[in-house]
Amino acid sequence: MKIGAVDVGGGLRGIYAAGVFDYCMDRGIKFDLGIGVSAGSANLASYAAGQRGRNYVFYTEYAFRSRYMSLSNFIIKRSFIDLDYIYGTLSRADGENPLDYPALRDNPMELYIVAEEAVSGRTKYFDKSDIRQDDYDVMKASSAIPFVCRPYVIGGISYYDGALADPVPVQKAFELGCERVVVILTKPEAVIRSPEKDEKAAARIQKKYPKSAQNLRLRAQRYNESVALARRYAEQGRALIISPDDTCGVDTLKKDRQSLHRLYQKGYGDAAAIEKFINS
Repeated sequence: MKIGAVDVGGGLRGIYAAGVFDYCMDRGIKFDLGIGVSAGSANLASYAAGQRGRNYVFYTEYAFRSRYMSLSNFIIKRSFIDLDYIYGTLSRADGENPLDYPALRDNPMELYIVAEEAVSGRTKYFDKSDIRQDDYDVMKASSAIPFVCRPYVIGGISYYDGALADPVPVQKAFELGCERVVVILTKPEAVIRSPEKDEKAAARIQKKYPKSAQNLRLRAQRYNESVALARRYAEQGRALIISPDDTCGVDTLKKDRQSLHRLYQKGYGDAAAIEKFINS
């Protein structure tokens, strides 16, 4: 049976999924396929590399550094989040917390990373063949939040955050051959996403990237529809939704160590449901 995992990201709320994957590593739970959106791509990369606890440090230590995210970054580099610092300076082989690329490469788990082409608005699913030692550009592309970050350019194509294109890629996981899928949300399952924040960001990028602005305006609708679809799969026994009962006050860019730790612990505890799901 082919088992998939979908991590929808969510900025700093992604620490919830980091807890889920650390539990999976502690219990020897393996997935045949993973699809990561935005911060979810980083969580899945560390999981595939077998680096338990690696992402926890990014959320609870590195995120508090001004080089990671700050107003000065936004003023100087036009990106509040310095994606090159996260996925380059910190993550390369000679960095402070290197990603174990050989382990990631040799893991038989399929890995897909979702991004959106900023100009065309089309969905792009990168795969493991697009990742090389010290070249983690696809994760940068998937994590480039509109207006908060500049689009990230790969091969002459500008990309924005994958959540604009496929915010909860549960259907994609089944299309790729999965028979069961674990869907990790970083908001409570019952929360209906509202378009207000997306509308403000869309207005900021409308002139230069109208297709991306349109996708931003549709993001809430697509997210809500995808969660509803995941629920239908769950009713059929084909999907398991893992989500926090609350976010402990953590938001996309809101930094508070105690809140982050509590949300991580929720993810670690909630992941216990996965064993029964994949073994039943």
